[in-house]
Amino acid sequence: MEAVRWSPDGSAVRIIDQTKLPERYEELDLRTLDEVCEAISALAVRGAPAIGIAGAMGLVVSLEPYGQLPSAEFMARLADHAERIKKTRPTAVNLPWAMDRMVNRISQPGGPPPSGKYDVRAQLQPSSDRKSSQILAELRDEASSILAEDRAMCRRIGEQGLPLIPVNSRILTHCNAGALATGGIGTALAPIYLAAEAGRNVEVFADETRPLFQGSRLTAWELARAGIPVTVLADSVAASLMRAGRVDLVIVGADRIAANGDVANKIGTYAVAVAARYHGIPFYVAAPRSTFDPTIASGNDIEIEERARSEIATSFGRTITPDGVRVANPAFDITPAALITAIISDQGVHRAPYDFSGARDWKNIGMEAVSGARGENPPGFRAEPSLSARRSS
Repeated sequence: MEAVRWSPDGSAVRIIDQTKLPERYEELDLRTLDEVCEAISALAVRGAPAIGIAGAMGLVVSLEPYGQLPSAEFMARLADHAERIKKTRPTAVNLPWAMDRMVNRISQPGGPPPSGKYDVRAQLQPSSDRKSSQILAELRDEASSILAEDRAMCRRIGEQGLPLIPVNSRILTHCNAGALATGGIGTALAPIYLAAEAGRNVEVFADETRPLFQGSRLTAWELARAGIPVTVLADSVAASLMRAGRVDLVIVGADRIAANGDVANKIGTYAVAVAARYHGIPFYVAAPRSTFDPTIASGNDIEIEERARSEIATSFGRTITPDGVRVANPAFDITPAALITAIISDQGVHRAPYDFSGARDWKNIGMEAVSGARGENPPGFRAEPSLSARRSS
């Protein structure tokens, strides 16, 4: 299952329309800027890694009609498209990260500024020695790399997290951080998939995740499809289940991780973390390096997306909130680093005290993470003992 990929002829971004699941499996081909932005904002494609990938690939296909323009005009179009895509959803860092990376591929030499942020128009200066078609080809290559790297990072997250999952584990997760949310097997669900492959007899409890039910609609759908036992819970049931001793660990994904380890994730994650801490249950966050944002000092600085009133006030076509009553509908909340047992990334298992200020210096998947000249592990990293080592201790 691929949530985001190129269409067979490469002219479109092909996505699974997640607004239709689980009732219907439908795919959409996105070719225009409007289609790409609408698919991201309407959650037809969702999940921090997936929207970064879709944004990068969407930037390419949206620029295809302009590949014969003079370089200056093409660069102006590129700047406009990148800025618009970047603004479709403000909380997940993967989307601006992907746009910045695409810009950097063809920008002025010297790489990103110290802040890690790009001024798109300042970076994109017309090039006298490259045709627009050549620039477009470079952008397509970069988008394909982002997709391939995310697929590899998901697998690596699964491998890093697997030692944390004992045999016969009962695992609670919130929202959807599986294959539907990424370019690979997922982030939070990646260790679960590998544990199931290894015959560890895992069982998953999936919070329904109101108001849009990503847990009951998406997580339950993909786990059932994979043959992994899954039980859907009303969000308010999670703490009671922990109190009853029926949850062994929690794994969730992330949309942005601040330098101090604070995590932005789907609304309701914070409550799950508080309950897990109270009941002494390990609470893990799983995310690729593209989700770490060293330019954000703490969760207090993360912009939280506020979504439409209708998502709360209506359900399945019926009005469930009286007209005139105000609604609060933040899409995400912040889980403080102090509540997180460990953060699982493609680079390793990170434990407190967290310091991800050097996260942008981590090397690509398949290469050892470095933070200095000697190649030591990055800040916030602590190697996790193997499962056999933990069992023998």
